[in-house]
Amino acid sequence: MFGAERTRTLLGPADPARNAAVGPPLVSARELIDRASAIETVAGRRRVHPTRRLVLAAGTLAVAVGAVAVLQPFGQGAPDTPGEPPAAAGLVLMPVAYQFDADPPAAGPQLRMLADKIKDTAYDHQSGRYMYHHTKVWGDPVMTSADGRHHVAFASETKVWQAADGTGNQIRTQLEPQYPDQESRDYWQRESAARPAATGTPAPSVRPLSPEDLRPLSADPSELRERLKVEYGAGAASKWVGTLYGQYVVPRATRAAVLRVLADVPGFRWRGQVTDRAGRDGVAVTFDDREHDQQSLLIFDPRTGELLADELLTLSPVRISSYKVILDTAWANQPG
Repeated sequence: MFGAERTRTLLGPADPARNAAVGPPLVSARELIDRASAIETVAGRRRVHPTRRLVLAAGTLAVAVGAVAVLQPFGQGAPDTPGEPPAAAGLVLMPVAYQFDADPPAAGPQLRMLADKIKDTAYDHQSGRYMYHHTKVWGDPVMTSADGRHHVAFASETKVWQAADGTGNQIRTQLEPQYPDQESRDYWQRESAARPAATGTPAPSVRPLSPEDLRPLSADPSELRERLKVEYGAGAASKWVGTLYGQYVVPRATRAAVLRVLADVPGFRWRGQVTDRAGRDGVAVTFDDREHDQQSLLIFDPRTGELLADELLTLSPVRISSYKVILDTAWANQPG
């Protein structure tokens, strides 16, 4: 879902450049200006349309600093006192704390036990035309400094109502900036201090969804293995589990089958009890992809087997690369 790391994971052994070291691309001043033009003024406010990871070249630093001011606000509401630099704001993301941090056991036995005991969730007793999902995401796009060290991205909150034919509505709200470490927060605060901060909160963007033929869900293990791309390994499976739960209202039988399919994928480790970014209790599994210096994290509800969240972390140093939290899933008769 997020950037080149996820793409490499999905391609797996089929990636012809899997052993190549690819540095951050340089972005020209012209391209930055073109990207800035994607920002609309709506009701006197600025709204950002995410496109891709932004890497700021040293030769375009002056333009970049201006872009930082446009991509703000660092805080929501009124700006700081005139004449003073904007106060540092935005969350520094901390990795989820694992019950089993060192030498975690293989996840297979625990995933099978979880599959055997899961219970119904609220939407198992609902019906409706639209699949509803309320999610919070961070990590796409990410603005990166020219040296590749400092990162910032805006969290976003999305509510989607989607029918089986793909149609429906989506409401997306840009939230606060978030940082993978304190050094990044300090860096971007310094870059923005000399520029006027934008005021107000960006208006939510509302758009209709285009028709799309959504493939019906099945609890058949062979079909799920194909859908979750397990042939490419645990990293690809992690990505596609997040996609599955972010688009479908997954019934109990399929939830159990997903857990059993993951139990047979080599590489997943059991991390035990965790608390997700919404403060909910969960159980977690991870997969370490040392070749690409990243870790995939899946957090499940220990009672229903639902996916609560998925994350991608950089391993060296350990920091958050992206996250998605599924705040609500339901059936609905009308789109929002």
